[in-house]
Amino acid sequence: MALLELEGLVSGYGSVEILRGISLSIEAGEIVSLIGPNGAGKSTILRTVSGLLRCKRGRKLFADRDITRLPPHKLTQLGLVQVPEGKHVFGPMTVRQNLLLGCYGNYRELGRDGRQRLLDLVFEIFPTLRERRAQLAGTLSGGEQQMLAIARALMAEPKLLLMDEPSLGLAPIIVEQIFITLEKLQKGGLTILLAEQNAVLALELASRSYLVQEGHIVLHGESKELVQDGRVKQVYLGGVRV
Repeated sequence: MALLELEGLVSGYGSVEILRGISLSIEAGEIVSLIGPNGAGKSTILRTVSGLLRCKRGRKLFADRDITRLPPHKLTQLGLVQVPEGKHVFGPMTVRQNLLLGCYGNYRELGRDGRQRLLDLVFEIFPTLRERRAQLAGTLSGGEQQMLAIARALMAEPKLLLMDEPSLGLAPIIVEQIFITLEKLQKGGLTILLAEQNAVLALELASRSYLVQEGHIVLHGESKELVQDGRVKQVYLGGVRV
């Protein structure tokens, strides 16, 4: 049974339809990537899945439950959590305060011990954040802010993590660290849907991938097969040998 299924999803901004019948599925424990050019609709897919954009037509199923009309906070409570493009940390707040916002929906139920358990978990994954826990988030480097955005999402104990362009604006060495972390999270049992313009990175990380163009899925399959596809190789991999 798929953890997430999208069936004929139509969505957009106001009267403008960006997605025109998106259908895809993700099995529990997978990393699946959405690749394609800027403006293809990758981020719009994630925003529609997480409830930030209304689904005009089609269905969203999460763990075999119809979630099409549920608002974002209800989806988060079910375990569907998004790390937005551009990080969006709360700059005037400390790292620790940002992290605690990640478990806000379950704050009281967790109790002090439960909240500390989650903090210890994310500090183990991102040791730098432990060192910076009292520092204002706005003073962190770009890479540290991306780590904080991921860690904040993990504080919500997601079953499915939606990652929107995690490599955007980061130095290559930081991007490598972020993708290594995502791979470790997947090996630990987390399911990840990744929207990423850097097709080389996305195809290396994900077991399966979907190529998005102008609001449509135009190609999908095992990532190792898409890497060898002439259309993907020439347009999105720059003709590189892989």
